[in-house]
Amino acid sequence: MAKTHYHKIPLSYESQLLQLENRGLKISDRDKTLHLLENISYYRLSGYWYPLLADKQNHIFKQTAEFDTAFRLYCFDRKLRQLVLGELEKIEVAVRAKMTYILSHKHGAFWFQNQNLFKSSVTHANSLTKINEEFSRSDEDFIASFKQKYTDPLPPSWIILEITSFGALSKLYKMLKRELRSVK
Repeated sequence: MAKTHYHKIPLSYESQLLQLENRGLKISDRDKTLHLLENISYYRLSGYWYPLLADKQNHIFKQTAEFDTAFRLYCFDRKLRQLVLGELEKIEVAVRAKMTYILSHKHGAFWFQNQNLFKSSVTHANSLTKINEEFSRSDEDFIASFKQKYTDPLPPSWIILEITSFGALSKLYKMLKRELRSVK
């Protein structure tokens, strides 16, 4: 398919609702639908009415398609996402705790600065740069207290890993030499 310039114009909420109706989507409560288009957005909701389309190319809905069905799918997805994120947070906290405890006891409080524990000096240096940036940006009281009290450029792992993003933490773990990644 050849590329083209994007030409669609923004539509008012009322025009969005009319477009859905003209394409065959049944709307039982216009006020509620307008409220949801305004507060969730047409584009976000479109992912939930996509399965209700009979003609996906021309965006024509199945005869039985209802806005409420798409909204119920959105609500289910939102609740599922909240449950998953809650469990992921528990996993993230546990990974931080184990990683900090095991590596600090085996290699000292500042193990994350020891390049010899990592596979690559270049990626290790990049990770330290990222950790330093997060440390510099942090407005946490415990970080301010550390900066005020100590001369060390960075705090020990149990402090610094609390403000390190999970992405940076997982990269740090991935870069550890293989023998250091197994829990013993």
